Amino acid sequence: MLRLIKLELQKLLLNRASKVLIFISFILPFTVLVLSSIKINFFGFFTLELGELGIFNFPIIWHITTFFAAQFKFFFAIVVVSMIGNEYSNKTIKQNLIDGLSKKEFILSKFYTIVFFSLLATVLIGVSSLLIGLYYSSYTEAAIIVRETDFLLAYFVKLVGFFSLCLFFGMLVKRSAFALGFLFVLFILENIILGLITWQFNYDIAEKIQNYFPLKSMYKLIDQPFQRIVMTKFPDKQEIAYDYAVHWHEFVIVIAWTAIFVFLSYRLLKKRDL
Repeated sequence: MLRLIKLELQKLLLNRASKVLIFISFILPFTVLVLSSIKINFFGFFTLELGELGIFNFPIIWHITTFFAAQFKFFFAIVVVSMIGNEYSNKTIKQNLIDGLSKKEFILSKFYTIVFFSLLATVLIGVSSLLIGLYYSSYTEAAIIVRETDFLLAYFVKLVGFFSLCLFFGMLVKRSAFALGFLFVLFILENIILGLITWQFNYDIAEKIQNYFPLKSMYKLIDQPFQRIVMTKFPDKQEIAYDYAVHWHEFVIVIAWTAIFVFLSYRLLKKRDL
């Protein structure tokens, strides 16, 4: 596994565009650190500091930081599809196979790299969230600090699942731009199917079915935290309550899709004439 990861890292770090995109994909999520220290002066009447609003308290901080960090995954998605596009355009895929790398090892090298970067991103977000929380949070008890750290696991699984989907699209079309376009097509398709099921049955049934779709299931791992933030300010308003927790069946769905995408990528490569 380490040999395959090293092989991929060599290719990525020799590519200037990939290095820039990897740097951006890791730096942008840390804008939450900047936001936490922002003070907004409203014409001298009062000063608003985001960190003082309680949104960086434990345990809600795990939910907020992982949700916003996940929005920047598109940048590394470009790296993933580029890994495949460059292999075909530079003919390195054929050379790798000639040099003794099996087709299975080729796909695994891409997948292991995805897991490596996803794990690295999760550790960085985890450490930064912990530091922000220790600075701003009113609650510093160990039991409260570690509560809801399952959002970090959800963040990791979400990244691996999404990048595995990008890997599959990259293998399918061999072109980076088209592969990214397929993500948009899949998003539109999922919503069209949602509309058709809603029209045939009702929205509640359609939404439950949509939760099993690839993109939607990945999104559901970490639900939006805005409603929860409002709930902390208005705890008596029961009508805004919702289920924001991470559930085991959501992990199972995304992990299943990840396995499917990696397997399909391997099948495509195995049947393709290089």
